Amino acid sequence: MISQRLALIATALGVALLPATFAMPRDAGASVADVTGNVTLVEGNSARAKDASQVVVWLVPAGAADASANRLLPRAHYRMLQHDKTFEPKLLVVPLGGVVDFPNLDPWFHNVFSLYQGKRFDLGLYQAGAVKAVTFDRPGPSFLFCNIHPHMTAVILTVNSDLFGVSNRAGHVVIPHVPEGQYSVHVWYENAASESTDPLQRGMVVGPGENLLPPISVSVARHDASHKDKYGQDYDPKASSPAY
Repeated sequence: MISQRLALIATALGVALLPATFAMPRDAGASVADVTGNVTLVEGNSARAKDASQVVVWLVPAGAADASANRLLPRAHYRMLQHDKTFEPKLLVVPLGGVVDFPNLDPWFHNVFSLYQGKRFDLGLYQAGAVKAVTFDRPGPSFLFCNIHPHMTAVILTVNSDLFGVSNRAGHVVIPHVPEGQYSVHVWYENAASESTDPLQRGMVVGPGENLLPPISVSVARHDASHKDKYGQDYDPKASSPAY
């Protein structure tokens, strides 16, 4: 049982740190290249944040943004674990149409829900060992909570592309195997000063040689992380008890 849990956790972390494991059908003869770059998080008076991780950057073919948003990409499966009363990973990026499995690896009941933005759903109460799934068919961030454990939070970001990367602590981003062509560059960060990072969109051309993302700088703000349960009520203060 322990080895199974560890395997599931490793799988989930791999999904979180790497781009999607599938790709849209493409011309077998088309040239592809890795796109790399760096993002900067700016706090307060132009001070650079020491940790620039969890910034999502994705590429959409030029002129295809609207069309991509209205059609589903192939349904790959991803995992958002419930383990030790936490979600693992804290940030999961999935292409539009991706299916996310929610296995409960705890000996406690959980009730995963997202009712505020993005894909709205409520998985209801389910027990240890059970798995439920949700198809993410709406672009944007879905903020996840558990109706029993108030400290459980995570984000699933649905993007209209299978070409994306997530920055590491140093702010480095890699988007592998990008076909040559012209793209719009999109950026999202949970703690961005503005709710929308649309002004950060840029254009770029991917071709032979080194392909660098345009400069990306995101202003950071502190957001109120408090939230209510799915009924709009305060959480039961006993939720932190080991019995739960």
